[in-house]
Amino acid sequence: MLCKIVSVTRKKRDGSVPVYLNVYDLTPINGYAYWVGLGVYHSGVQVHGVEYGFGAHEQPTTGIFEVEPKHCPGFTFRKSILIGRTDLGPKEVRIFMEKLAEQYSGNTYHLITKNCNHFCNDVCLKLTGKPIPRWVNRLARLGKRGLQ
Repeated sequence: MLCKIVSVTRKKRDGSVPVYLNVYDLTPINGYAYWVGLGVYHSGVQVHGVEYGFGAHEQPTTGIFEVEPKHCPGFTFRKSILIGRTDLGPKEVRIFMEKLAEQYSGNTYHLITKNCNHFCNDVCLKLTGKPIPRWVNRLARLGKRGLQ
């Protein structure tokens, strides 16, 4: 069953378990930049009372981590956004994250092309069929245009 869910990424799903995107400020400047549609954000996906995030380190091991929802160390919580719902149970979500860990090792983190917001978008698409709001990763998209 997990393979079917992973392979279908754009289909909307109606489930019973809410999936939230928790958004954090990386800098106090976001207090001003947020209102003009800019800002530098960290995000995590909350499901079944666990928040999953992605971060950088130098090892070829997973960069996916778990934290208490809305309490990611080093960041200031801004808001929680209901993205959609899933029917996956806690064990199924855990198996899904362990499989996803193969693609998200800490040494593959890149601020512009593969950051925490990219991770959250992938997770939300696969769990709910819905993407995260575009403003959350807007600066990375603008940066990517500058690299091209």
